[in-house]
Amino acid sequence: MFDHDPYEQLQRLRPIGSFRLESSELVDGGPLAAAQRGAGRGGLDVSPQLSWSGFPAETKSFAVTCFDPDAPSAAGWWHWAVANLPASTTSLAAGAGDGDARARGLLPDGAVVLENEYREPRYRGSGPPAGTGVHRYFFVVHALGVPSLDVDPATTTPTVLSAQCFFNSLARAVLVGTDVNPADA
Repeated sequence: MFDHDPYEQLQRLRPIGSFRLESSELVDGGPLAAAQRGAGRGGLDVSPQLSWSGFPAETKSFAVTCFDPDAPSAAGWWHWAVANLPASTTSLAAGAGDGDARARGLLPDGAVVLENEYREPRYRGSGPPAGTGVHRYFFVVHALGVPSLDVDPATTTPTVLSAQCFFNSLARAVLVGTDVNPADA
């Protein structure tokens, strides 16, 4: 639907470094696997495995987000937002975005999961509506210069988290997956 890269825009506003982000389940620029698609799209709503390296030595915490700038809204669509991951965290297992991820030991103590656009504190997979073309899903790890952000899962939205990341990020790593409604394929 849109062709802009929201993180390029942020980079122009406030240049920061980058680092390496990899996934055993997500190829940068490639289609999302069935597991990462939404249940309404025949998927499983499972967040992909992510691992990162090469971030600045002064990193004190991380945030991880998944954003679709191609959603049919002027504000895009947030699928997942996790803040206050300790600097010692350099990977998340597949399924770390599940609603019970903390109980299953997939998220470290102190991590805060915010509600996505569906008002669920979890990862929700892709589900592009018919007629909206190919959607891009930006999985982003933000290396932050502060030990934690002031986020409250009851009141903080992913958009507010994104603004806090803008002002506190030392570097950013990005992987992009795609999906399209079968009616548009």
